[in-house]
Amino acid sequence: MVISDFFQGIVLGFSIAAPVGPIGLLCIRRTLVYGLKVGFLSGVGAALADGIFSFIAAFGVTVVSGFLLEHRTVLQVLGSMFLLGFGFFTFRSRPNEPGNTIRGDGFGRNACLSTFFLTLTNPMTMMAFAAVFAGMGIGAARDYRQAAVVVCGVFSGSLLWWSVLSHAVNRLRTRFDENSLVWINRLSGTVIMVLGVVGLLL
Repeated sequence: MVISDFFQGIVLGFSIAAPVGPIGLLCIRRTLVYGLKVGFLSGVGAALADGIFSFIAAFGVTVVSGFLLEHRTVLQVLGSMFLLGFGFFTFRSRPNEPGNTIRGDGFGRNACLSTFFLTLTNPMTMMAFAAVFAGMGIGAARDYRQAAVVVCGVFSGSLLWWSVLSHAVNRLRTRFDENSLVWINRLSGTVIMVLGVVGLLL
């Protein structure tokens, strides 16, 4: 039963993380420009946020979930403004030479924190977990052991997706020259800014 619950969590975490949105674009762009470590750490931040959302949904932490839902408009605005700013920065930035890799724990930590907080500005992810968990009966029967196993699986599944994505993109990294990376910056920056505008209008 434990293995089954953990596997269900992995599938759920992988499935929710996999659709390519602003976090996916950030991970792809950072992997291409800065290397595997920074790209993967960007995904780690998103996986941590997914783990927190699934924990809240599974254990019914009403104070936290109530706060996130009550302030979801403010969080969405903040997240959209961050996307606009980051998209503009990405559009204007000049890439490193494709063979170079940014070193330093500080840069990787900032990459992780930025995607972590950006993911947290979308409480609808928590609602998605809550809906799926309700359908699976997780948390309703107060089986906290099962809930904990599934939450661990969700984090592992989300982390698995970001590992697969960053490693796959990194294998293609050497095929891009500086001019190609400039256009990738412009394209990803434009898409991220558009997503920010959409978030403000919704």
